[in-house]
Amino acid sequence: MNKLTLRTVPALMLLAFSGMASAAAFQLWEQNASGLGNAYAGSAAVADNASTVFFNPAGMTQLTGFQLSAGVVGVGPSYEFRNDGSSATGNNGGDAGGWHAVPNLYLSGRVTDRLSLGFGVSAPFGLATEYDSGWIGRSQSIKSEIRTINFNPSVAYRVNDKLSLGFGVNYQKIDAELTNSLSRLKGDDSAWGWNVGALFTLSPAMRVGLSYRSSIKYTLEGTMNGTIPLRADVELPDTAILSVWQQVSDRWEAMGDLSYTRWGTLRSLNVVSRASGATLGTESFNYDNAWRVAWGAAYKASDAAKLKFGIAYDRTPVKDSDRSARVPDNSRLWLSLGGQWNTGRYGKIDLGYSYLYVRDPDINMNKNGTTLRGSYDAGAHIVGVQYSVGF
Repeated sequence: MNKLTLRTVPALMLLAFSGMASAAAFQLWEQNASGLGNAYAGSAAVADNASTVFFNPAGMTQLTGFQLSAGVVGVGPSYEFRNDGSSATGNNGGDAGGWHAVPNLYLSGRVTDRLSLGFGVSAPFGLATEYDSGWIGRSQSIKSEIRTINFNPSVAYRVNDKLSLGFGVNYQKIDAELTNSLSRLKGDDSAWGWNVGALFTLSPAMRVGLSYRSSIKYTLEGTMNGTIPLRADVELPDTAILSVWQQVSDRWEAMGDLSYTRWGTLRSLNVVSRASGATLGTESFNYDNAWRVAWGAAYKASDAAKLKFGIAYDRTPVKDSDRSARVPDNSRLWLSLGGQWNTGRYGKIDLGYSYLYVRDPDINMNKNGTTLRGSYDAGAHIVGVQYSVGF
């Protein structure tokens, strides 16, 4: 278990893998840029570069030789509060969002005709909201930051021409900071999880992928107000994905995705004194399980160029009655465009863009003796670039 000073993880590394959540709550779907243009439809079935290590390790059997994929996605959400009868006084807090980078790196290699190995570095969860210190909801939230970095060695085995299986181990680190005008909580930990996947090749023109990433349980240790040692248990959710990819014609591909995330594992964050065992505070979430559905297509404009587009609906796990200023989340619609340039032996470059239309979240939260009542103007822009090459 780590201490607050992050002795075992360079702080710059965690900073590099921080990001504001663009999927429901504070989950990050942006684990590559190649899927961004399709709104991540077909994520567990496309398997056209090494980033399949994250979405479905069984997809590594579709790749030849040694493959490298590296990229970065910029996530730029906006959350601007509009007051409507709050009990405190102050300003509206400015824009609680802002741009953050979510980098990724994946490697895969075929060992035999049936066996492949892989490794990925990613950030499955991230949160960054911060208000002006004099805003009207300062007693409830000022800064909320969660960073994760995930190391994911994987193996895949091709059982036959129709079925491949994959398995991965996840070593994940988390660093969290929650502040308001009354207190400052900081803590971190590292823990283990796992992921599995299956890829069914129904025909040369159609694949179906199934994948699952386990939940990860942490015991955060750190301090309250820089002096009081604290402990808090938290379990980040597991996710299952069903994906389809189909070659419709010589130029057209279509893909779809259905995912389910068990956010019900995250009910509350109970902060306890490590010295006395007394409860120092509670952050309530009361999340529901949530699902996401996506559809996308790609058009091969030439031997080198491919155009992509997609749409997705991402249902929030946040109930209206439990929405907080820390995570002013609501269901969102993804509208995505992208492109790929294949240079042949020198690799492929993917570019992607998504606009997230977020239904304006309302908030009516009583906490720390104040009522925060109003709504948010919410939305997000996401841009990404990725380079993939095989040897």
